[in-house]
Amino acid sequence: MNDSKKYGVVLIGLGMVSKVYVEALDSLSNNISVVGIIASNINSSNKFLSRNETEIFKNIKIFSSIEEICNNDSIDFAILTTPPNVRIEIVKKLIQSKIPILMEKPIERNLSNAKEIEILSLKAQIPIGIMLQHRARPSAIKWKQILSEDFQKIGKLSAVEIYIPWWREQSYYDQPGRGTYSRDGGGVLISQAIHTLDLALQFTGQINAVTSMNKTSSFHSMESEDFVSAGLEFEDQVFGTLFASTASYPGRTEEIILHYKNVTVLLKSNLLKLFWQNGKEETIGGQESSGAGADPMAFTSDWHRDMILDFQNSIKDKRQPIASISSAIEVHRLISMLELSSKKQMRIKREEIK
Repeated sequence: MNDSKKYGVVLIGLGMVSKVYVEALDSLSNNISVVGIIASNINSSNKFLSRNETEIFKNIKIFSSIEEICNNDSIDFAILTTPPNVRIEIVKKLIQSKIPILMEKPIERNLSNAKEIEILSLKAQIPIGIMLQHRARPSAIKWKQILSEDFQKIGKLSAVEIYIPWWREQSYYDQPGRGTYSRDGGGVLISQAIHTLDLALQFTGQINAVTSMNKTSSFHSMESEDFVSAGLEFEDQVFGTLFASTASYPGRTEEIILHYKNVTVLLKSNLLKLFWQNGKEETIGGQESSGAGADPMAFTSDWHRDMILDFQNSIKDKRQPIASISSAIEVHRLISMLELSSKKQMRIKREEIK
């Protein structure tokens, strides 16, 4: 590993989400040096560089193969943003070369494939972090801090509400592979709701059972679901409800509502609101755009920045990142349960998903 002050990074995959990584990496120029990039073809790499002439992307290498990346000693970790269906072979090569990976969500298209990548990481003892950047939201970090410091005052969690009322134009799904099982692994659950579901799981504890209805609305022509309504059963007699959609025009910011014995908590983007049962209310932070509407990239790069910096520091400090691959497996399990429940039209228990 490079012992210099700046960590060398390679960006693998230059699709739509790369814009956010450009902004995030540019703001980390004191910590990180971009060694190079690679796309599906050389023309895509050249177009990417012509669009992004920031200082951190000047004089970098355009790699022609993953093997070339693996043989470059100046790379301390890789950022992997390719579609999930082409990741596993790339991951295998990077792990064999002992290159840590920060990977865009989802881990893979389904739970089985995600667990295969987890096993590769654990067996080789090469860290893989997952870009579940909602965990880095100041509102979520603040609530976790309050919860740990004042649990007795807050009391037991009893009920949970999760809402993801997003909107996507049909043109979004007209892109080749978008919303298909073969490339993306599904629709709104694995591509959009995964972030909010993952964040909710940081506070709810283990998911034990679900009853779900997943459908494709008349708003979209697509292979997978754009509408989900579900009942959730967590451990310790905690119950919840889920609504997730990309058919909710014009799109509204997602919400997680946690009902504790003495307080109801609203997490809405970077807004944290506490409604105490004694009548007191507290507001911390403010709402920010999260890509809920027609522009899927209309959100801040700050959370990506913080996740990248945390991953760098986790390598340096030899600790787990904010979103390790093993911790991210749980949201994949929940999505698999929701999919199977809808398919079988029945309640699905945790143990039915292997």
